[in-house]
Amino acid sequence: MKTPGQVVVFRFPQTDLTAGKIRPAIVLGKVPGKYDDWLVCMISSQVRHYIAGFDEIVKTEDDDFNSSGLKVTSVIRTARLAVVGEETLLGTIGQISALRLQRIKRSLSAWLLA
Repeated sequence: MKTPGQVVVFRFPQTDLTAGKIRPAIVLGKVPGKYDDWLVCMISSQVRHYIAGFDEIVKTEDDDFNSSGLKVTSVIRTARLAVVGEETLLGTIGQISALRLQRIKRSLSAWLLA
């Protein structure tokens, strides 16, 4: 069973829906309904894609870096979302802090309500 804030790995699709590469993602939450579907947010080591005030950077010196399971400073790409079945999630590598998860959800909510 997945939980919000977990860092998972799976094959994140490209924006044209072609198969992407295996990469980490943050579990944001279970989608309501009878299916085991989860909303996830992509993580990238390409920090140049960071959008200030919207995305989150997980730096090696951050308190939750070691628990995240990430190998290098990475950007959580808040707008790169996907809904996936739990069976497509290949594994869990870590967990981000509750505070960071809250900031991501707040940023996403503000963007959707704008």
